[in-house]
Amino acid sequence: MYCSKDKINFYEKSACLILAIMAVLFIFSVCYFGCDKEWGSNNVFKGILKAGEITVSTRNNAHCYYLYREQAMGFEYDLAKAFADYLGVNLKVRIAEKWEGMIPALTEGTCSFIAASMTIMPQRKKWVSFSNRYMPIQQYVIVHRNNRSIRGPEDLAGKTVHIRAGTSYEESLKSLKNKGIDLEIKLHDDLPTEELIHQVAEGKIEVTIADSNIALLNQRYYPKAVLACPISEQEFLGWAVSRNAQNLLYQINCFFKTIKENGKFNEIYNKYYANIDDFDYVDLRAYHRRIKSRLPKYKEIIMQAADYHGFDWRLIAAQIYQESHFNPNALSYAGAKGLMQLTRSTAQSLGVKNVLDPEQNINAGVQHLKDLYNHFEKAEGSNRLFITLAAYNVGQGHIFDAQNIAREMNLDPYKWSSLSITLPLLTYRTHYKKAVYGYCRGTEPIEYINKIMIYYDILKRQGIKYETYAET
Repeated sequence: MYCSKDKINFYEKSACLILAIMAVLFIFSVCYFGCDKEWGSNNVFKGILKAGEITVSTRNNAHCYYLYREQAMGFEYDLAKAFADYLGVNLKVRIAEKWEGMIPALTEGTCSFIAASMTIMPQRKKWVSFSNRYMPIQQYVIVHRNNRSIRGPEDLAGKTVHIRAGTSYEESLKSLKNKGIDLEIKLHDDLPTEELIHQVAEGKIEVTIADSNIALLNQRYYPKAVLACPISEQEFLGWAVSRNAQNLLYQINCFFKTIKENGKFNEIYNKYYANIDDFDYVDLRAYHRRIKSRLPKYKEIIMQAADYHGFDWRLIAAQIYQESHFNPNALSYAGAKGLMQLTRSTAQSLGVKNVLDPEQNINAGVQHLKDLYNHFEKAEGSNRLFITLAAYNVGQGHIFDAQNIAREMNLDPYKWSSLSITLPLLTYRTHYKKAVYGYCRGTEPIEYINKIMIYYDILKRQGIKYETYAET
């Protein structure tokens, strides 16, 4: 039908509009159902719901998936578990033996999606579809702390750079070579980036490349390995699905949108990466030395006390280090004494006869921690632990005041994220003059917990186990 702007009447306009709408709907239905028929996008997601389970492919390392005290952990694992819960299905974890094997496994249908800190790259999009980006990263040159020769990418000329084969690092280094930087790329078959960072710290190799999240996290474990300079622009991580799973991809994108809005993503992120860039070389080097020289003297006592009260002994050891640096004769300005810095009143209430005796001090300190933990039973999970540690640091009275302020601000008084906001307010007269327990150096417990969790994370590395397949 030919519709002249000058001649057609109202009815002809309506007819043209209806025909146009029908044409658009027809084209859309052909494209949609044709895509569904060709790619089977709806069938993949329906199969997951029907089976009641979803399989993720990931890697066995400190930032993806590992076992600690027989419990599955890892940033990517926790996200994947949250996604399975979001769908109302069980999660199966399949560990890829080699990085290069993950995409083939996905296209062959042995897993439903990849969650392995995978960088979104154009060449990978030829084989898989990526979710919306969920975390920014940047590639950095990693060298020994004493290496002053590399301050920019151009300084890689004449250097041999060791990287794992099949990573995005290889593409970045090739790009530098194409720009005229004469460097040598040494590829290692599926050697973890963490191990290459370790080798840099030990002086076995000079240079490697790592994503910023991996590099910063591993500085805790290998403080002699430092970030020299970036070699890429900002990139992003994404989950990958097969190209015939567009409905699953839609669900993943909805999931990420939801958890970023309700705070769940930040909760998981902070569990693994909180204060990731808080790096004190002198402090961490001293800590690593004292783990070897001082901790063994008290390890058995710590393990027994922690086990009796249901704590992880590494957490208690981390707290002791924050309190006293494993010095049994430590004395604070406030008069607290010993490994766990017991005050006179706490020591007396727990029947301690010699506060400087390591065994008595540790047993009483862990008992005090347990008493506080029992008191904050309305808090759950890590919130309960962090609130307990904060109470150990500044006293439970100040925690009560911070909880009251949280209630006034319509914040959850049993969430550590809430008390992280309200505790610092107790340094201001407008707040502490109304508080039952008065003034409090409210930023101290926050720093106290941050330090403990860094020390704890380092000690946990000793308890990580590996397996190739898991159901949760």
